[in-house]
Amino acid sequence: MSEAQLHRHTPRRLTVLLPVVALVVLAGCGLTLLALSTARVGLVAELVGVGAALLPVGPVVAAFLWVDRWEPEPAKLLWSAFAWGACGATITALLINNTAEAVGDLLLGQGNGDKLSAVVSAPLFEEAAKGVFILGVYLFLRTEFDGVIDGIVFAGFTAAGFAFTENIYYFGRAFSDYGFGDSTSPGVIAAFVLRGLLSPFTHPLFTVMIGIGIGVAARTTSARTRVLAPIAGYVAAVLLHATWNASATLGTASTFLGVYFLLMVPLFGSVLWLVGWHRKREQRVIAAALPAMVESRWILPSEVEALASLHGRKEWRARVRRRNGRQAAAAVEEYQAAVSELAFLWHAMAVGTAGPAGPAHETKLISVLKQARKRAVQASAHRDREPGSSVSA
Repeated sequence: MSEAQLHRHTPRRLTVLLPVVALVVLAGCGLTLLALSTARVGLVAELVGVGAALLPVGPVVAAFLWVDRWEPEPAKLLWSAFAWGACGATITALLINNTAEAVGDLLLGQGNGDKLSAVVSAPLFEEAAKGVFILGVYLFLRTEFDGVIDGIVFAGFTAAGFAFTENIYYFGRAFSDYGFGDSTSPGVIAAFVLRGLLSPFTHPLFTVMIGIGIGVAARTTSARTRVLAPIAGYVAAVLLHATWNASATLGTASTFLGVYFLLMVPLFGSVLWLVGWHRKREQRVIAAALPAMVESRWILPSEVEALASLHGRKEWRARVRRRNGRQAAAAVEEYQAAVSELAFLWHAMAVGTAGPAGPAHETKLISVLKQARKRAVQASAHRDREPGSSVSA
């Protein structure tokens, strides 16, 4: 059955209704958050908050795109992760945190509810609200979840969306209370330095613990580990979040700086090391699969060296872009991603984590690889067979 036939027979509730419902829900979430935040800090402060929040979100998203290079996740799924963090997770956490704050004021005295919310409620429920998206991808879109790197990427995008919306409120409130600030009062500039420059990766760092836990679960044959690893990741995220909030809410400036430099910075460096280690592992998995693909005549022997490294792949796309344009380069990138996805599936089947759907998914991916190669050949309209210049039939 052709791709056109598949799309033609897909139920309209999936191709039309669900996207429309999703857009309506997203718009409703956005309007709700805008109304709540504007009511608290005012429209001008809200606009200042939006402007300040836009600055750190770009580098954070770019960093996670850099991590996701061997087998890029679908753009729609990444934007869905960001949207869930920015709207769904934020509204869920806001409702629960406001309730916890009110209960804390009643039980602990007026003014103490915000401490209860920051140290207990926010870590528990914000991390749960963010983590549910990652868990959903793992459970319901299993073919899009290959391991720890995917967990880190989905966690990063979800948390980046959450932090973006939260920053709008914090920056807006700082501007509403103190303006831009001066030597005696911390205004929006001080808030931006703290949240936008010194700690833009805090929310992603917390939620990445959940992504790592679910990523470990995706690549184990142990039923016990599949249950315990995500729980351990969630507990780690909550403890980190609670420690960070407690240092800012209950501790002194020295306490906060101690947590920042002695816990958060080393942990951030450890996650960077883990990302590097897993990317090298992914490279080995792909390199090991390429000879079998050559033998099956799905790729050319002359393409192996370029496909086996990120640098080689990047140079390949750059040369094709210069000679044949962006469309040809995009086709080559799609072809490279198909090679990676098939290699990861073969590895999962070899270690026993692909599940019963593995063989059927393999057949589908082989077809995807062939079609991607065909499109890349058609888009590269010249006869140069040098890898990095075009894909040859």
